[in-house]
Amino acid sequence: MEQQARYNSTWAKQIRTAAKSRTLSHAIILAGGGDTATAARFAAAAHLCRSEGERPCLQCAQCRKVMEDIHPDVVWVQDTERRDLSVKDIRQVRRDVYIRPNEGERKVCIFPDCKQLTPQDQNVLLKIVEEGPAYAAFIFCTPTAHMLLPTIRSRCVELHVTGEEQEVSSRAAALCRVLTEGDEAVLQHLVSLENSRMKREELLETVDGAWYLTAEALLMKSGKPSGAEVAALLSRSFSAPVLNALNGVFDRYRAECRYNVNVGAVLGAMIPDLRRGLRGKR
Repeated sequence: MEQQARYNSTWAKQIRTAAKSRTLSHAIILAGGGDTATAARFAAAAHLCRSEGERPCLQCAQCRKVMEDIHPDVVWVQDTERRDLSVKDIRQVRRDVYIRPNEGERKVCIFPDCKQLTPQDQNVLLKIVEEGPAYAAFIFCTPTAHMLLPTIRSRCVELHVTGEEQEVSSRAAALCRVLTEGDEAVLQHLVSLENSRMKREELLETVDGAWYLTAEALLMKSGKPSGAEVAALLSRSFSAPVLNALNGVFDRYRAECRYNVNVGAVLGAMIPDLRRGLRGKR
């Protein structure tokens, strides 16, 4: 039932409407805090479905293979061992795109984590997104489209994949409010957190919540409403480049906090990074 509810969501209806009229874009950005991996499979199935009716039908052999991650014409581009994709990886994708599909009408490249795409990677991808073979399709999954270069975004259709609104801790909300008060307030606040002897799990909860709120604020910049009061404050206070930089800082530290890190060292390292973020630098 939960899976079926997802397929009745706005993004699924947009994909099916475009697929039915044969206008489904070859380049799609799936942005938001929802299950973008499921949405990516759904969009890829829409490209490859053989049904004469609704696409994706999720019943034909092509759809089933896509949803089970065994379709030879669907490539997931990610690196589970390194933080960033290498330019070598992206150039391999560029070469593979020109090899015709094995079974379907399309060859679909899914980027499930656009945080792994550096600006250099995206510049290498740009030409095939813009001028690649007619059968090539690209799906980019990201918390916010602002993680992608404007040149990539301008060549894609963006769909919002929303999830249930996340509960954020009072610490995360307080940290995000402090960001709007300037460098000195950020310094004092992080020092006070360090002096409170917070545990790693508490720091992870704080940083994860701050990441979510900055991502929501970025989505608000794109016109998506949010019920999060602090996200609205961030959206009013900062430009999209600043929010993107802050979101990147929190994303990096929430990844580090999943390991056995020294809380004091992490908080100390965050101070200059957040100050750079407030100037729009990642």
